[in-house]
Amino acid sequence: MKMTTLIWTALIVTGMIVSACAPGISNQSLNDTTWRLISYGSATDPTPAAPDIETTLTFGSNGQVSGNMGCNSFSGTYELKGDKIEFGPLTSTLMACEGPGMDQEAAAFNVLRETVTASFDGSNLTLTGPDGDVLVLAQK
Repeated sequence: MKMTTLIWTALIVTGMIVSACAPGISNQSLNDTTWRLISYGSATDPTPAAPDIETTLTFGSNGQVSGNMGCNSFSGTYELKGDKIEFGPLTSTLMACEGPGMDQEAAAFNVLRETVTASFDGSNLTLTGPDGDVLVLAQK
C-alpha cells in the first residue's frame, strides 16, 4: 500500500515538473512585443508576406493589440487563455488598397477575427484560426 502511494506521488510530481518546464505561450512572452508577418493562409501551402508592405502585430501588456496587416491600421483587445488567444472586436481604418496588401490583410483579419491557437516554433509565432489558416510571424 505504501509503495503504491509513493509511486503515485512520484508520477504526480514528475507531471507537474514537466508541465512547468514545457514551452508555451504566456502573457510574459507576448506582452509589449511586436511581430512582422512572414506568411499567411494554408498551413500546408502558405503565401509569403508581400515584401514591400510593412506589416506588424503588437501585443500590449494592457490587453490591447494593434498593427497593420497590409493596408489598414487596426486595434482591439486580446486575452490569453493557455495556448489560445481570444481577440475582441477589431476596429480598423477603412482605406481601400489594391493588390497583395489588401489580399494579405483580408486573410490576416480572417484569422484574427476569432480565438486562435498560438504556438512558438523557434523564434516564430504561429497563429492558427479555427478553419486551419495560419499567420506566421517573426518578432520585430
